[in-house]
Amino acid sequence: VRRAVGLGSVEYVAEPKIDGLAISLAYRDGRLFVGATRGDGERGENVTANLRTIRSIPLVLSPGAPESLTVRGEVYMRKPDFAHLNQEREDRGEPVFANPRNAAAGSLRQQDPRVTASRRLDAFFYYLPRIGGGEIGTHWESLARLRALGFRVNDEITLCRDIDQAIEFIHRIAQRRESFPYEIDGVVVKVNRLDLQGALGFTSRSPRWATAYKYPAQQAETIVRDIVVQVGRTGVLTPTAELEPVEVSGVTVSRASLHNQDYVQAKDVRIGDRVVIQRAGDVIPEVVRVLPEKRTGSEREFAMPAACPECGSEVVREPGEAAVRCVNLSCPARIREGLIHFASRNAMNIDGLGPSTVERLLAAGMVRDVADIYSLTQDQLMELERMGEKSAANLVGAIEKSKSNSLYRVIFALGIRHVGENAARLLAGHFHSMDALACATHADLMSVPTVGGAIADSVVAFFESDGNRTTVGRLAEAGVRMADEAPVGLDALGVSGVSRPEFEGKSFVFTGALKRFTRQRAEELARLLGGRIASSVSRKTDYVVAGEDAGSKLARARELGVRVLSEQELVDMLGRAGVDARMQGGE
Repeated sequence: VRRAVGLGSVEYVAEPKIDGLAISLAYRDGRLFVGATRGDGERGENVTANLRTIRSIPLVLSPGAPESLTVRGEVYMRKPDFAHLNQEREDRGEPVFANPRNAAAGSLRQQDPRVTASRRLDAFFYYLPRIGGGEIGTHWESLARLRALGFRVNDEITLCRDIDQAIEFIHRIAQRRESFPYEIDGVVVKVNRLDLQGALGFTSRSPRWATAYKYPAQQAETIVRDIVVQVGRTGVLTPTAELEPVEVSGVTVSRASLHNQDYVQAKDVRIGDRVVIQRAGDVIPEVVRVLPEKRTGSEREFAMPAACPECGSEVVREPGEAAVRCVNLSCPARIREGLIHFASRNAMNIDGLGPSTVERLLAAGMVRDVADIYSLTQDQLMELERMGEKSAANLVGAIEKSKSNSLYRVIFALGIRHVGENAARLLAGHFHSMDALACATHADLMSVPTVGGAIADSVVAFFESDGNRTTVGRLAEAGVRMADEAPVGLDALGVSGVSRPEFEGKSFVFTGALKRFTRQRAEELARLLGGRIASSVSRKTDYVVAGEDAGSKLARARELGVRVLSEQELVDMLGRAGVDARMQGGE
């Protein structure tokens, strides 16, 4: 930085990186006008009503506020409130949140602001645009201005005279990290002078005047009480370590996935072992290593069961696979997990039909497969424990709304083995209807770009099953959308007659967060214009679009010499194809 700006010394502002949900607030005439989520690669959502319930968000600004103002901040949940919320959910038999960030995000996206208000969210603010006649010349001054306007600014933020002080701040915060009442996952260091920020500018991924230091995942030592086996929707048996509860990053961890038999053997995890665990990415608990020097001789080795623990059916391990599977299509665990997947956010997105509700529906005998969901009535649902009239009405409405989902969502929701969300999009874009997909031969499927033999085998096998075909037929009879118009969306984009050589037949990989639109929308636009979306970078990749915080895919692209596009370069390409990116920010 010193070399770039030609100065011997540069001031910095060091800020704890709150592990929450980024928001943007707009004020008009000193009053909160609109608030939305932003900046994490997810779709921006208008959550103004819910943001109004957060006490640390001013609804009216202090005197002297400009007529129009936009600020940015972070909504988070304090550790004690997170623990209290999870305890309440556990007492009600509801799934608990994995971490305070997920809890804050879920709370902010509630349909009922009263629910959000009950979750006791909080907020810090850290960004104020230059206003007025340029009287604010530094980031430190902008933070002071935020405080004067009535916004809550983190008192831990520190002005550092040089980079050495900023590094000292990083170490000091690391030592105190556990004592904070909120989760932090790192420190952001910013150049203080705004004119220097402007001179330094941006890379394709992030500002050159700021850098984020992320702390290593926190670890803890505990004991493996037991190793139990869970059955997923495709029949895969997954060993899970039941742990002596231990706190990691403010969350009590009592379970960790061991993935498969090979993983257990490679790490030599035994029942009774003392192990070191961490929350990978501060989210998913994992066993890092075993401490064999602390073994007492009473530890027991684990072996996968020869029969399904849920239904007692035979389990098999196919050649070349690490997974062991239950082959019984009627296995209660497979049915339960299949229903949960069908209703999940990236599949049919049926709000209110989560794991707890699925469990109750199965226990009451109201559903046996996914098609039964569409015959549920409000009166039936009100018979369930903890299901009131309003909740039942909302769930019926969400079920009805899901009937109009795009074809790719329906394909993904069916849970066909090897068919993830991206493969479902490719299949929907190629065949355009469920009937055409069901009749497709292995050769037909292999002709779809990036669809390999495993996917083709799975799709053919799925539709060869009379039971599966019956279920799909019942979904169609219930009114679930089973076809997309072809080509999808080009007329709506207004580019159906435009040549698109930069997109047609080209392979795109997206990595990192975009600002102008969501990554999902950017992929959709590239796909509609004739591009193919891939999940990994290879020598056959034409473009890698790199947003903020792009990681290993960007490094791989540079290693292979694949062309890397910034977000602006993608916007320019869209413009040449006749698409105004300014009109494509939402879905």
